[in-house]
This record gives sequence, structure tokens and C-alpha cells, in this order.
Amino acid sequence: MTNQTMRYCQIPLQSYLTVNQRNKLTLRLHAIKNVVLVRYYSKAVRIFYKDSINKLAIIQVLGYKVNIPVVNKPKETLPVKKDINNELQAYKRDAIISLVGFVGLQVLKKFAPQVYTSLNIVRSLFVLGIARNVIKNGLKGLITDGQPNADTLTSTAVIASVLAGKPESSLSLMTLSNVAEMLTIYAAERARKHISSLLKLDQQYVWRVEDDGHEVKVPIETIKVNDVIAVHTGEKICVDGKVLSGNAAIDQASITGESNPALKGQDDPVYAGSVVQGGQLTILVQKVGDDTSLARIVHLVEDAQARRAPVQNFADRMANMLVPISFIGAAIVYGATRDWQRVLNLLFIDFSCGLKLSTATAISAAVATAAKQGILIKGGNYIEALADIDTVVMDKTGTITVGEPKIVETHTAEGVCEKEMILLAASAEIHSVHPLAVAIQNYVEEQGWKVPDHIDSDTVVAHGMEANVDDFDGFKGGHIIVGSHHFMMDREVTGLDNFSDIETMPGHNILYVARDAKLMGLIVINDPIRPQMKKTFNQMRRHGIDEIVMLTGDSEEVANTVAHKMGIDNYYAEILPEDKAEIVNRLQKNGHVLMVGDGINDAPALAFADVGVALGGRRTDIAVESSDITINSDNPIKLMDALELGQNTMKLIRQNFTATITINSAAMLLGALGRINPLVAAIIHNTATLAVVLNSSRILMGKDNFFNK
Repeated sequence: MTNQTMRYCQIPLQSYLTVNQRNKLTLRLHAIKNVVLVRYYSKAVRIFYKDSINKLAIIQVLGYKVNIPVVNKPKETLPVKKDINNELQAYKRDAIISLVGFVGLQVLKKFAPQVYTSLNIVRSLFVLGIARNVIKNGLKGLITDGQPNADTLTSTAVIASVLAGKPESSLSLMTLSNVAEMLTIYAAERARKHISSLLKLDQQYVWRVEDDGHEVKVPIETIKVNDVIAVHTGEKICVDGKVLSGNAAIDQASITGESNPALKGQDDPVYAGSVVQGGQLTILVQKVGDDTSLARIVHLVEDAQARRAPVQNFADRMANMLVPISFIGAAIVYGATRDWQRVLNLLFIDFSCGLKLSTATAISAAVATAAKQGILIKGGNYIEALADIDTVVMDKTGTITVGEPKIVETHTAEGVCEKEMILLAASAEIHSVHPLAVAIQNYVEEQGWKVPDHIDSDTVVAHGMEANVDDFDGFKGGHIIVGSHHFMMDREVTGLDNFSDIETMPGHNILYVARDAKLMGLIVINDPIRPQMKKTFNQMRRHGIDEIVMLTGDSEEVANTVAHKMGIDNYYAEILPEDKAEIVNRLQKNGHVLMVGDGINDAPALAFADVGVALGGRRTDIAVESSDITINSDNPIKLMDALELGQNTMKLIRQNFTATITINSAAMLLGALGRINPLVAAIIHNTATLAVVLNSSRILMGKDNFFNK
């Protein structure tokens, strides 16, 4: 391990944080520029960073004012990843040396037995030299950790073979062990690096558009926010930005996981890592470098792989508990037979490597595979949690539905025209991001109308909007109320009876508009169901989901229509954001809950659920921060992909547990009975370890090749 000196600041926490709260806080702190690592202590958080840090941003994330001290030279340093290539070369070198030594000693034993016998001390020193690192780690486990580990077992076997006068038997063990370690590290590292190589930005240059319209080829590092760049067919987009001109088919699988190209035109967003398959675009740069969506994805995946799943801790504990069994078995065999070969058989076999490495590889590969499909899982613990989900809670607007509602019809009172009513409603709703408000704003934009300014406005959560609007363009202003029928009744609006006979399609939303407590009319808005949502629900049920629940602030009638159409088990209508969190908590008493949402009002429920999922490209930032899984695609089938990935990963881990314990136990029994020699025992153990690691790596083959096997 090498060390890189970092600055850090340590900040007191107001209260103890749960694991889930720490994970969410870590994610938000990592979003601050230059933050490298976050560590927690009993009631403090230590933030490591490069160069400088935005203290105001930290305070905003924490939510309370605090003095932030700065330490320039920390006593503890930040560990940097091992150089995997050097580690692989070291194992390869030791494997070759031990193999050559083993072959040489066998040749010497056959053709010059007297010389072979006289070199007993040299042979022993040679073996101890090859096993130096194993012996060191084995002693460290005993001294530092206070318990034996796999290396303790192997080093005991090496020393026992030397004391028994048969050092070459452990030399074969070291050869096989080094080869197996080399192949195992290669397989595990391939899993960890899979997503980084997939998302790698290998474009070194980009075409910058100068003020005079000419394109100049410049290094990507020189591009800044608000620059304008041109991207042509076959080139990779290296920034996040907005299309200024041009049309193109974009492959953005690295971001959304969708295989079909997306068509991009003026004002459409584009993301780093996307590839222009056909056409060309002129793009206004909005984010570069570490601020891009691609960099965030890579960071999330790398951070997720560092967060251990409970099954990994279980594997470690189980492996550590099984190490003494080998020692006890060896002692019993020696006491009963006085046969050193049988003793070495038991010492050459351990469960630790197979259990630990296969589990870590499976979790790492699952996180990487999910990211490849546009599913960002923020920790290995959520992979395991997905396998236990039996209840799915869905927000309606923007999750079950497309989230792009449109005005389908309007009805106005006598003396009121459509333009007047809609412009007053748009003025009241202009600052709202609710999908129904957006439908009104989009309609006004399509008509080319100008929204009048309001004097003030107020949001009444789950009910509607109020605003005071001046007279405009020959129309009268006043106190405008926009919202539900219930909201109108609360404000004692008159004229509701005039529209009681109007019939609308089931499932449509109705917004009432009133001026000075008198109803002006109503706006009928429809938000269609997402394509493939019904198919997603059917697949969930086939994979063990017992209950699907829908939450919505919409009316009882709309909720009932959607629930009936989609075959949803239960629904809650006209609820507030805090009600969603309360319902999730109630459902958790009887099962494991996955909550899916996309809006600000879903954030509390996403945070409280066992697994929170932010779905779709239109999800809000706060929904992303509160969620445990982010799905960049609007395709609801990705929800099923995430659930299936968790279930299959845990199934594979249990499969590896069974195989490791069964094979090694059988080998130990054969070794104790003297049916095999130490070389065969070592071959069985290392082959089993490598097999389960490679089995875990199968997850990288993807859904079509792995899930159905």
C-alpha cells in the first residue's frame, strides 16, 4: 500500500447516524468538489479532500451551522489502491520460482538422492523464502487480529512440512497457491474494473466552435462551461450539455442502459459517454470533467463496491470460524495416526478463500453489471436487500404514469374564455414543478401565449396553488385559486354546481380554476400509463412480490381507475408527502419494502424504505439523493432487472457457499483417511476457490447469459 497525503476537516454530528443515514450523507458529501473520502467516528464525520473545499456546501448538506476547522497534514493518510499489475507479477514470479524449484528438487531426488538428502537445510530455507509473505500475514492475523486466518493455516502447513523433513510437499502447495491467487485476483479485478472500462472516456480531443463559427480541434482538458462544441458521426460526447442545433441519433447506453438510440435535437440534453451514431450536433457545454453524469456514475459504482453487503460480513465471520476446524482436525489426525502426510492434507485445505473471494466478487460484479444497464446501486448492501423484497410501493404521477400530462379538454363558466382561464392558472402555477402544472405551462407555450406575472403565490401541499394576479391584456386579474374540488370547497368557492353534470374519462385529472372565490372553469388533464408498466407488475409477481401498492396525491377516482387498470393490490389517494413515509413504515412491519418514486414529495418515503428507487430521466435531484438505487432509464422493466439481479446474485452466493464447504469438507475427509496426498489436497482446494470466483464472475455476462442459467 502506498499513501497519498490529504487535507481533512472533522465535524461534530448532532446525533448518532444509522448505516442508511451515513450512506446517504456520504453520497451528498461526495458530490462536493474535491471530496475524496468520508469517514465516520462515534459522533463526528471526517472529510478528506484535495487542495480546498467549499465550507458553505458542507453546511448546506449537514443542514446546520458549524465551525469547520482545517487540518493541512493529517496524522492518518488516505490509502491508495494497490497496483494490481505489480501484485499479479509478484504472484506470477513466485509461482514460476516455486514450480521450477519443485521440478528441480524432484529431478535431483531421482538422479542424485544423496545430494538431495544433504541439501535438506537449503531446501527448507528455499521453501520458507517462497512462503515469506504467507508466514508474515499468518503471524499478523494471530498478533494483530487475535485469531488465525487462511494464511495462518497455510504457514502452519509450510512450517510443519519443513519440520517433518518434507519441505518440497509444501513447495507444491505454494506453487498452486500462487497460481490460484494470480488467477483469482485477475478474475476479481476484471469484475471491479468492468464498469470503469465500459464508461471510459477515451476521446482526447474535441471540436470547439469559435465565435466566428470555425471549428478548432483542441484537447478535452481545455473545454470550459459555456463553450460550444461540435460532435460528428462516430464521435463520443465528452461533456454534459444542451443541443443548440443539429439532429442526431445518440447511443446513450452507458448512461441509461437502453440499447436503442435516442433522437436528439434543439434544446435536448446530452451526456458525456454518449456516442453519435448518425448526424451531428452543436452543443452548449454545461458540465465538464468530474461534474458530468458519467463521472458521477463511475464514482457511485466505485463507492458502491466499497460498501460491504451483510452477506460479505457473514462470509468473513464464517470463514474465520472454519479456520480453527482445520487446526483441530489436524491435531486429531496427528494424535490418532502420527502421520505427517495426513496432517498436511488437512492444513493444505481451508474454507476462507473460497467464501470471502467469491462473495466479494459476486457483489462487485453485480454492481458493475447493474451500472451497465443504467441501474446505479449505491452499495453492495442493497444488492442483498433486493433479494428479500416482497412489497413494492409505487408513486403514481411520473412513476406509474409517463409524467408528461397534457390538457385534453377545458370547460369554462359563462363569460369566461379558455385563454383567460388558462393564463390565470399558468400565472399561479408558474413556479410549480408538479406534472399537472407543467402540463398547463406546456400548453401555454404551444399556443405562443405570454404568462402574466403574479404579485405573490403560495403552495398548499397536496391541494393546489393560490396567487394574486394583476389585470393583463384586457383580462381581469384577482385572487386566483387552482387545485382540486376539495380545495375549492375549503376556500368556499361558488359555482361548483354549474359543472356537476360534466363527465370525463375515468382516470383523468381535473384542475379547478377560481377567481375571487368564483369558479371560472375546469381543466381536464391526462397522464398516460408508462408503456410496459403492466408487464413489469406481472413479472414482479412471478418473482415473488406479494403486494404492489400505489401512493398518490390525486383524487380517489383517478387512483381507483389506475389501480383497477394495472391490477394493483392496494392504493392510497389524496395523501401528503409525510403520509407516504408513514405508509412505508407501516408496510415494513410485515415485509421488506421497495419504494419507487421520482419527485420531491417522494423523498421521505424513499429514505425510509428498505430500498428506495428513483426512476426515470425526469426524477428530481432530491429523489436521487434520498434513494438507494437510481435508474436512468424511463423503461419500468429496469425495476424488474434490478430485483432479478439481487435475487440471482444471492442465489449464486449461496451456491458458492454450498460448493466451497462441500468440496473442501470432502477433501479434508479424504485427506484424514489418507486417500489423497498433500499435492492432491492443494489442487482440490485451489481449484475449488478459483471455480467459485469464476462462477461469481459469470454475473458480468449480463442478463441474457447469466440470469436464465
